[in-house]
Amino acid sequence: MQRLSITEENYLKAIYKISQREAAGAATNAIAEELNTRAASVSDMLRKLGDKGLIDYKKYQGVHLTEEGRLTALSIVRRHRLWEVFLVQKLHFGWDEIHDIAEELEHVSDPRFINRLAEYLGNPTADPHGDPIPAENGEMPANEQVLLGQLAPGDEARVMAVHEHSASFLQYLDQVNLNLGKSVRVVEKLEFDQSMQLLLADGRHLHVSREVANSIFVKLTSKTGA
Repeated sequence: MQRLSITEENYLKAIYKISQREAAGAATNAIAEELNTRAASVSDMLRKLGDKGLIDYKKYQGVHLTEEGRLTALSIVRRHRLWEVFLVQKLHFGWDEIHDIAEELEHVSDPRFINRLAEYLGNPTADPHGDPIPAENGEMPANEQVLLGQLAPGDEARVMAVHEHSASFLQYLDQVNLNLGKSVRVVEKLEFDQSMQLLLADGRHLHVSREVANSIFVKLTSKTGA
């Protein structure tokens, strides 16, 4: 892989993140918003990344990663998520404290070092937020997750990951004890605002908003009527 600057790596990761939710590609304004920068600065960087063969970029059209760009972005994602595992498992940080630190550490890119880090951690397949960790070759673990908000009353599931990584959201989940691995049953889904009444494994009932329900990924364990 090419040696890139920290800024170039941040752009590739942002484009990858946006492309995961936008099939048409990453728009310039979306990239600017993701990186908290000006659209004019984005255009300049996109030209540089295009010259390096890392993206396909045409003005006023969505940006797409080339195969080399995709593998490079996945390598950055892999490093970030491995560091998050390290920070939680070995240094005992909370899952709400690790994102910004991992943002800095992810730019340590020596593949020998990263592979040894993965081995030291037991080659984890998911980070502390439940996000899958790409393998060295860029392959992602199989994903059978759906959003909690997609479930119907009577469905049972296990919390697997979170879509929202802000410290305030993760602290909220800690406060209501709705962490990874918790089992939930949907008791009611209100038509008015799509909020949900959940029954937790410890017998507690918990009301969550649509925003919360659409920020949590779960694995279905029992489907209504199944």
